[in-house]
Amino acid sequence: MNAEYRDRISGVIDERRQEYTNLSDEIWGYAEPRFQEYESSRAQQEFLKARGFSIRADLAGEKTAFIAEYGSGKPVIAFLGEFDALSSLEQKADCAERCPIPGKENGHGCGHHLLGTASVAAVDALKTCMEEKQLKGTIRYYGCPAEENAGGKAFLVRDGYFDDCDAAFTWHPATSNKTMGNEHFLANFRAFFTFHGISSHAAGAPELGRSALDAVEIMDIGVNYMREHMIDAARVHGAITNTGGIAPNVIPSEAQILYAVRAPKVTQVKKLYERMCDIAKGAALITGTTVEIRQVAAYSNVIRNRVLEDVMDEYLHAFVPIGYTEEELEYARKFQSAITELDKEGLKNTISMLAGKEKRKEMMEMPMLDFVLDKELSIGGGGSTDVGDVSWVVPTAQVNVNCYAAGTALHSWQAVAQGKSELAHKGMLAAAKVMACSGAEILLHPELAEKAREDWKEELDGEVYPNPLPKEAKPELW
Repeated sequence: MNAEYRDRISGVIDERRQEYTNLSDEIWGYAEPRFQEYESSRAQQEFLKARGFSIRADLAGEKTAFIAEYGSGKPVIAFLGEFDALSSLEQKADCAERCPIPGKENGHGCGHHLLGTASVAAVDALKTCMEEKQLKGTIRYYGCPAEENAGGKAFLVRDGYFDDCDAAFTWHPATSNKTMGNEHFLANFRAFFTFHGISSHAAGAPELGRSALDAVEIMDIGVNYMREHMIDAARVHGAITNTGGIAPNVIPSEAQILYAVRAPKVTQVKKLYERMCDIAKGAALITGTTVEIRQVAAYSNVIRNRVLEDVMDEYLHAFVPIGYTEEELEYARKFQSAITELDKEGLKNTISMLAGKEKRKEMMEMPMLDFVLDKELSIGGGGSTDVGDVSWVVPTAQVNVNCYAAGTALHSWQAVAQGKSELAHKGMLAAAKVMACSGAEILLHPELAEKAREDWKEELDGEVYPNPLPKEAKPELW
C-alpha cells in the first residue's frame, strides 16, 4: 500500500465530495431504464469532459454507452460504471414506507446511480494524482448501459472495446463490505420464444385453428420437466409476455414467453438453452404452429483474479470501517423496521455465517455492518452480472461497499428510498477511494498488471471467451 497516494486520493475525493454526491443525486432523479439512460449518460459525459477527459460515445449500438479517457500508453486501466434504473420502483427519498412519486415509473433499486458516480470520482481523483506525479499510463471510465436484463457490457466486449485493457476495477452498492473473491455469479441467457398459429372461432370452427398459446403452455411444461434433469446450481424462470389476447372464443394466433436460463458456467447455459430450443420446436410440432427464437441478452460467468482482488482488499480494509454518526445509525434503524420479514430472515441467515451464537444477537441489532468480510466467504449468490463478460477478456476485480441499512434487499423500494442518504453517499465515496487507490497501484507498479494477467490465464486454463451473444443480436428495447 502506498500511503502517500492513498492519503492524496482520499483527500481529493473528500474535497470534491459535494460535486460527486450532487451527480449521484441527479442521476437518482432521472431513474432511466435500460438503453434509455440519455440524461444520466449526458450528465456523466459532461462532468468528465469538463475535467479534461476525452469522450467517445454511442458505442456498440448503444446510444448511451461511452468511454472517457485520460493519459497515454500502458498500462490501460478500466473503471466500470452503470446508470440504469429498475421499472416499477418509483419511490420518494428517505420515506420508510411505500411512497411512489406521481408520474414516475422507475427507481434506482440496485444503486447504479451510486455505482457509476463512484467510478467517475475514482478516475477524476486518479487523474489529479497522475498530473501531479506525472504518472504514465491510461485510465478509462466505461459508461455501461443496461446492466439490468440486457447485459450492456457484453455488446461492448463483443465489439472489442476492452481488447487493449490491462486491468479492470468495479464495485457494487451493498449491505456489507467485501471483495468479491469467492462469490458465485451465474451466467445467464435471455431469450424470447414467439409462437405463430392460426386464428379461428374457438367454438364454431376449432378444427381450423392452431393455438399459439397452447404451444407456449406446452413449452413451459417441457421446461418444467427439464428442470428435473439440470445441475442443482442451474436456474430457469420465465414470463408469458403475450397470451394472445383476452377473448376465450378466439384461438390465439400469436403468443410469446421470455425465459432466463442460468448456470455457473456460460458453456453450461449454452447447452441448457439448446435443450430449451428443442423443447420449443417440439411444442410447435405438437400444436401445428411455428416458433421464432430470439436471444436478446447474455451474461457470462465471472473469471476471478486473485492478484487484483488482493490489491482491492487491502484498500477496502484501509477505508472501512466507514464510520457513521448516531443520526445516520438512527436513520438506518428506521429502514430496518421497514424491511420485509423475508429480508429479516435473510439477514439472520447471513449473520449466522459470520459469527458464533454469542455474537449473532449483537450483530442482528447492528443497523450498519461496518466491517470487512473475508473475501473467500461466499454469501448470497445466484444473480448474474455483465461484469463477467469483461472478466473473460481482461483481468477484473470488484468490491461491494455498504450503502444501505443491514437487511435491505436490492431491487426494492426500500433501497430506492435510501439512495440519496448519507449512508449511500459515504459508501459511494469509500468505493471511489478503493478503486482509485487500486488503479494507482497498477500505475506505480505495472508488473502487477503482468501478474494479474498470469493469474487470469491460469484461471481460464486454456478456455477462451465464448462470445455468447449471437452475431445478429443488437441492443434493443423489449
